[in-house]
Amino acid sequence: MTIHNPPQIIKLAILAVGGQGGGVLTSWIEDLARANGYYAQATSVAGVAQRTGATVYYIEMAPATGFPPVFSLAPGAGDVDIMITAEMMEAGRSILRGFVTPDRTTLITSTHRALAVSEKMTPGDGIASSEEVMTAAEIAARRFIAADFDALAIKNGSVISAALFGALAGSGALPFPREAFEAAIKAGGKGVEGSLRAFGAAFDAAGQSAPMVEKPVKRLKVSGPARLLAEWQALTARVAALPEPVAELALPGLRKVVDFQDLKYGAEYLDRLGKVLAQDRAPFALSREAAKYIANAMAYDDIIRVADLKTRAQRFARIQKEMRLKETQVLQLTEFFHPRAEEIIGLMPAGLGARMDVPKWHDRLNRWFNKGRRLRTDSLPAFLVLHTLGGAKSWRRRTLRHQQEQAHLEAWLATALAQPYDLAVELIKCRRLIKGYSDTHARGHSKFDRVVAASLKIATRDDAADWCRRLREAALKDEEGKALAGAIQTIESFA
Repeated sequence: MTIHNPPQIIKLAILAVGGQGGGVLTSWIEDLARANGYYAQATSVAGVAQRTGATVYYIEMAPATGFPPVFSLAPGAGDVDIMITAEMMEAGRSILRGFVTPDRTTLITSTHRALAVSEKMTPGDGIASSEEVMTAAEIAARRFIAADFDALAIKNGSVISAALFGALAGSGALPFPREAFEAAIKAGGKGVEGSLRAFGAAFDAAGQSAPMVEKPVKRLKVSGPARLLAEWQALTARVAALPEPVAELALPGLRKVVDFQDLKYGAEYLDRLGKVLAQDRAPFALSREAAKYIANAMAYDDIIRVADLKTRAQRFARIQKEMRLKETQVLQLTEFFHPRAEEIIGLMPAGLGARMDVPKWHDRLNRWFNKGRRLRTDSLPAFLVLHTLGGAKSWRRRTLRHQQEQAHLEAWLATALAQPYDLAVELIKCRRLIKGYSDTHARGHSKFDRVVAASLKIATRDDAADWCRRLREAALKDEEGKALAGAIQTIESFA
C-alpha cells in the first residue's frame, strides 16, 4: 500500500469592499499559482459593504505533485497563512474574527480609511481609531506589513488591487519570484502599465515594512492684487502676535472666515478672538478653543456657501480623481437640492425676512420650492445658476440668516465668558454641536440650546464643567437626542 503525504496547502484570505478590486486581486493570485505549477482554488462570500463587513475572498494553493488536495471553501479561525485587507478597519475585523494569529499569519493591510456607515452616521466624531488596530495587529500577526497602498496606487495611476498584489510579492510570503507576479498582471491585459507601476511601488514599501506612506505637507499659496495681499499680511501679523497655543488654531480659523466672506470678515474674527484673549490666562485653553469654534460659527453653511463649494474647480478635480476618470470618459454630476422655507427666507433682506418668518409664508414657500430639485452641474445652465448664487457673498451681510447667526454668536460668547473658567471652556466647545444646513443645522441648534440651558442650571456647582462635557458627549451620540434627554433628566433630578 502506498501512502501519499498531502501537499502543504497555503491559505490566503482577502477582505475588500466594493470598488477595491478584490475580485481582480483574487484572479491574479489564482493565475499566479497555477502558472507556477500549483493547484489552486478561489471562492468568495459577499458582504454588504461595511454594514456587515467586506466580501471575503479565499484562496488555497498547493504544489501540483501527486493527487490534487481537497480544498476548503472558506477560511477558518486560526487557519490562515496570509491575510490581505484593503482598508484599516477590515484589518481589525480580520483580527476579531480570529483569522490572524501570531504563530503563522502574515497580515498585509492598507492604512487608509474608507469610513463605515456607522462612523458616518454618528453626529460627533464617530471615526474608529486606526492606532488601536495598528497596535493590535503588531501583537496578533506573525508579521505585519502596513502602508497607504491606496495612495501608492493613485499616485501611480492605478487601483489598490495592484498595490496589494505588489505588497504580497514584496512580503515574500508566497514561493514565487517577482517576475511571476508581474507576468500575472501582464496576462490580464488591462491597465497593465499603471498596475505594474503601482505593483513596483508597493513591492518596495512592503520590503521595507514601512508603517505608513508619508504625505507631503500642503502649504497655502496666497495670490491676488497687491492691496489685498497687504491686508492679508496685516491680518497674519496679528495672528503671529498671539500666544503660540492660540495662533496655532487662529491661522486656519482666519483662512476659513476670509474664504467664507472677505478680509474685513477676517478682521472681525480676530477682534472677537481678542476679546476672549483679554479674559484669558496661560496656558490659554479658553482662547485656543475659541479660535477654532468662533471660526466655525462665522463660517456657517447657508445656500450661498453650499453653492460656492459645489461649483469650485477643486471639487470637480477631486471628484474626477476619486472616480479615476479617463480622458475619454464623460462625468455627469447631479446635485440634489431640497431648499426649505427657512433657507429661502434666510436669503432675504433682514427686515423683509423677519416679516415673512411666520407659518403662513413657511407653508407657501415649502409648496413652491421644497420639491427635491436635481441640478446637473456638468451642464452650463445649472452650473451658472449655482455659480451665480455662490458668488453672492456681498449680499450675505444684508440677509436675515446672517443677522441671526451674528446675534446667536454674540449671545453664545457673552454667556460663556460670564461663567467660571472651566465651564466657559466647555461652553465654547459646545459650538461643535451646530453644523451643516437645513434639517441637520436645525437639529444641532436645538441640541446646543438644550445643552447650554441645562449647564447653566448648575453653573454654581464645582462639577458644572464636567456635566457640560457629559451633556455635549451625550448630544453627539445619536441623531434623535435620546442620550441627551436622559442626561438632562439626570441633571433636573438634582438641579
